[in-house]
Amino acid sequence: MTKLDEFILVTGMTGAGRSTAAKALEKLGYYVVDNLPPGMLDDLVASVDAAEDIDRLAVVVDSRSRTFFFGLVDAIESVKKLGIKVRTLYLEASDEVLVRRQEAARRPHPLSREGRLMDGYKLERELLRTIRGRADTVIDTSRLNVHQLAHQVRESFEVEGERGLHVTIVSFGFKYGIPIDADMIADMRFLPNPYWVDELRPLSGLDEPVREYVYRQERSQEFLDRYVDLLDLLTNGFLHEDKLFLTVGIGCTGGRHRSVAMAEALDDRLRDRRVRTLVVHRDLGRE
Repeated sequence: MTKLDEFILVTGMTGAGRSTAAKALEKLGYYVVDNLPPGMLDDLVASVDAAEDIDRLAVVVDSRSRTFFFGLVDAIESVKKLGIKVRTLYLEASDEVLVRRQEAARRPHPLSREGRLMDGYKLERELLRTIRGRADTVIDTSRLNVHQLAHQVRESFEVEGERGLHVTIVSFGFKYGIPIDADMIADMRFLPNPYWVDELRPLSGLDEPVREYVYRQERSQEFLDRYVDLLDLLTNGFLHEDKLFLTVGIGCTGGRHRSVAMAEALDDRLRDRRVRTLVVHRDLGRE
């Protein structure tokens, strides 16, 4: 019996957004394989089943597989017999839109050979007719941009209870430079520095005396209240633009006291609101 929780087959018309859908699924934690011949599905499932850290699989199969594509229905049934829940996502768009996108990309249709683009699309629609009729989810991307398509994929396949942002909180010292991957920066140098308190200097923001010293400052609580409200305000906008991962840098002079304590406090506040977080103390221990 396989341990895979989800298997998603992504297919559809050339230029309809398969790559965008694949990237959206990858952000949701799916292990994504692109352009796999259907006959190799069983071997892939067996390999994934042997991996300890993969429980969601998405495979893009399309007309690039040429004659291999005809075995797709049988391959799906074979996977289902292993007890795996299989869901098929089919992407399509109008011929006019597909031709315009393909011409803009300056790529020939994989089935057109020496003919016109429309000849390739006509063959492709016929080839995909059966799988189109069996699809669980069909998305017409004619009027969607990449962000809107990613949003629809996320709405269709995101696991309940895992919605929202993934926030990484990085404490750092300005003397060592700002984290280059940070989306937002908060400067804690407006708070009194525990470094100048003899008994606190050898400790860090992970130690209770330092945390108590930092937290009891009225400005600390005001910052936390306002910053969490700011993240709440921005969350819907980030998600609408398909930004699922956010990195917040919390800095002080050396990255040992104030930034560490406030990063931990922000983490507590966000977790209370059921936001998924990861805390990294980049410069702790460098001094």
